[in-house]
Amino acid sequence: MIKAVFFDFVGTLLSKEHEDITHQNVIKEVLREVKAENVDPKEVWKEYEALTSERFKEFAGKPYKPIKLLEEEIMQELAKKYNFEVSPKFWEIHLKMHQKYGKLYDEALETLKTLRANGYHVGLITDSDNDYLKAQLEALGILELFDSITTSEEAGFYKPHPRIFELALEKANVKGEEAIYVGDNPLKDCVGARQVDMISILLDKKGNKKELWGECEFVISDLREVIVIAEELNGQ
Repeated sequence: MIKAVFFDFVGTLLSKEHEDITHQNVIKEVLREVKAENVDPKEVWKEYEALTSERFKEFAGKPYKPIKLLEEEIMQELAKKYNFEVSPKFWEIHLKMHQKYGKLYDEALETLKTLRANGYHVGLITDSDNDYLKAQLEALGILELFDSITTSEEAGFYKPHPRIFELALEKANVKGEEAIYVGDNPLKDCVGARQVDMISILLDKKGNKKELWGECEFVISDLREVIVIAEELNGQ
């Protein structure tokens, strides 16, 4: 019997395309703040994306280190390379741009509301700093739609470490086999969920992760399919 449905945040509920737009504006604003007119923001953004992706892969399953510090270290590396100063307001700018440009996938709101109306515990399990996540959820107007929120900061580890999933299950008072986890990263989300017997669903909007579909029990391209899967697993 499925009693709880948990979601990843960025790339699962929060649009990856708009996340790219957000990061481009973070870079533009950081450069504008320190008057680095001669630096190409697009070039810096491309390297920023590559470095953050690489850094997060390195930290997968490892003890938590604040994302704020990771991001600031990356910006310092880029500032040294492109010869500009990092504004002391960097994290403030980071939060502000995420609040301004972040956007949910079109069907996310309907999916969350329907699952709650159908009686499921709806939770978030995400690699995030608490202040960033709270600011984002409030800006999107969806903070109240979650029965529980579990972050890597709270758990002390990054996905796919089992602790973050175990903590979420404890909060919901459900067993792993009574829960679904939906994410967009097969190696972090599906692998992590399956370690604690949760049913794993991969959101692959463009079908470009086929080589890793085997890590997940279900693959979907639209979040509303989660509702159907939950109901079918419960024999309805």
